[in-house]
Amino acid sequence: MSKGKAIVMSGIRPTGFLHLGNYFGAMRNYVKLQEEYTCFFMVADLHALTTHPDTKELKSNVHRVLAENIACGINPDKAALYCQSHVRETSELYLYLNMLAYLGELEKTTTFKDKARLQPDNINAGLLTYPVLQTADIILHRATWVPVGKDQEQHLEMARNFVNRFNHRYGDVFPEPMAYNFGEDLVKVPSLDGTGKMSKSENQLATLYLADTDEMIRKKVMKAKTDSGPTSPNSPKPDYIENIFQLMRLVSSPDTIAQFESAYDECSIRYGDMKKQLAEDMVNFIAPIREKAESIRTNETYLKEIMEKGAEKARESASATMKLVRATMGLEY
Repeated sequence: MSKGKAIVMSGIRPTGFLHLGNYFGAMRNYVKLQEEYTCFFMVADLHALTTHPDTKELKSNVHRVLAENIACGINPDKAALYCQSHVRETSELYLYLNMLAYLGELEKTTTFKDKARLQPDNINAGLLTYPVLQTADIILHRATWVPVGKDQEQHLEMARNFVNRFNHRYGDVFPEPMAYNFGEDLVKVPSLDGTGKMSKSENQLATLYLADTDEMIRKKVMKAKTDSGPTSPNSPKPDYIENIFQLMRLVSSPDTIAQFESAYDECSIRYGDMKKQLAEDMVNFIAPIREKAESIRTNETYLKEIMEKGAEKARESASATMKLVRATMGLEY
């Protein structure tokens, strides 16, 4: 990885399956980022322990997430693609940052309150200090850019607070991490039931996963909500119909889209035909990613090599940072 480029860092939780929304909302942009920046893409296995303390399935989940990311175009030769627990320096920095984090501010974070509500019998310290570990992940590489969704912006603001506290107390080591905003490239992929966007955990029949079989894709698309069609020419589209057009814009040819747009405007649209077309275009889009991910996932030797190579790049960056941190904190005696 060349020196002098801005540093980008992003974490991926190894829970749930990647879906079409992850692909168009994040993965496609990560593929662009790796061409322009020094990128660290981390599988957040330690974060997963805060909500999934049973580790029986963790290895297979980590392998699947790595395989799906590579199948989507992340290039392990360009970006550092690694596992959080393979970089021990993360835990050391996390410990130091915990001394700068206050109980009051941690208890107020939206994600803590949400997760605590979901798992009242397991409100562990890791759940409470989740934003501190997230900060350690980011600043370990002295990253300046973090591609995050709206739901993570509060965590990034906390990361900047911890950075400023550290720099103020011990000396300037860390730059302030900022949200990398893709602007026009940020695509929200609507769910098939016309309510909100696709999600890893909510209504699974309304979400198209990159691991779905061709049959499952067809079944889900054909269930998408429609109505009896427009009654007057050039009428505005209801949200759920706009959603189907929006999904079509992601995977279908411009000619196909134009054909259904004009059929809608002329009140001659047949939604059954439109959904059949969308289903086939989705199958053609998802199947190659699914097949590539599957062949990578079953090649454990290759995955081990990828993780080792990624961890080596990440540790090189991390150990340089921690050397500086210890010296700045006065922990050299």
